[in-house]
Amino acid sequence: MPSQLHEALRLLFGNRPTLAPELLRQALHVTLPDYTEARIDSADFTNVQPAEYRADHVIILLAGGTPVLGIVLEVQLGYDEDKRYAWPSYVSNLRARIRCPVCLLVITAEEGVARWARKNIELGGGNCFTPWVLSLANIPEITDEQQAKDDPELAVLSAMAHAQDPDIAKSVRIALWAQIASAGLDAERSMLYCDLILNSLPEAARRALHAMSASNYEFQSEFALHYYGKGKVEGKAEGKAEGNVEGRLEIVLKLLAARYGALSTAVVARVRETSAADLERIAERVLTAETLDEALSAR
Repeated sequence: MPSQLHEALRLLFGNRPTLAPELLRQALHVTLPDYTEARIDSADFTNVQPAEYRADHVIILLAGGTPVLGIVLEVQLGYDEDKRYAWPSYVSNLRARIRCPVCLLVITAEEGVARWARKNIELGGGNCFTPWVLSLANIPEITDEQQAKDDPELAVLSAMAHAQDPDIAKSVRIALWAQIASAGLDAERSMLYCDLILNSLPEAARRALHAMSASNYEFQSEFALHYYGKGKVEGKAEGKAEGNVEGRLEIVLKLLAARYGALSTAVVARVRETSAADLERIAERVLTAETLDEALSAR
């Protein structure tokens, strides 16, 4: 049965077809053909192979509707010698289907598995096949707010990949921008991504992230201020005018829904009756509270 990490990585790449080519360029420095579109394609190779021959994802890069590169994506978290026989077939079958060059990108969690996956696969007759392999340690560190906003999936992947970094301040900073980027997505993805980020962090980093709350962090951009600081900035500038309180209330309701899913009528009514001070505290807790009840807690 696939592990939780395996499924989480599959989901990130499936939700953003451009993530695989972005990593090929940024992390492996691969020169890709010009393309105008990236799409998820069928990863089933049963037309010529047994049913178990199925990749995790297939991404097709297209230029003007014509395939220019196929990327077979495999999340490989352990050693499996059978894959060294299956991987070349994935590439050759897809190449025959889309009639353009095809590569294999293997994502691993451990460097030992990455070294194993990088080994040449001898095909016979002097031919060999070499996968492109990327371990989580080589995922770019997304510490820039704009890049996190533009590519939330890469930001989340970066937060997961560097969660165990000895430099806790750095891992927390990456996690913070990933959470902020996730808050701007639909409720389902936002809730899932925030859970992936928090579950990846060790306890010390979680505590540090909680300490780096919205009230203590100096946000600069319109994007971050909109989701975490807008009400506070407006409140300081214009006092407790009714319009500002209402604006802050709507932002908090949106954050709660994005983080925890659709809110019940009772919860919305409860938040609307909350004092301005408690509303501020709820906005701060949304970043790190694991449950809706915890976010709404008066503590």
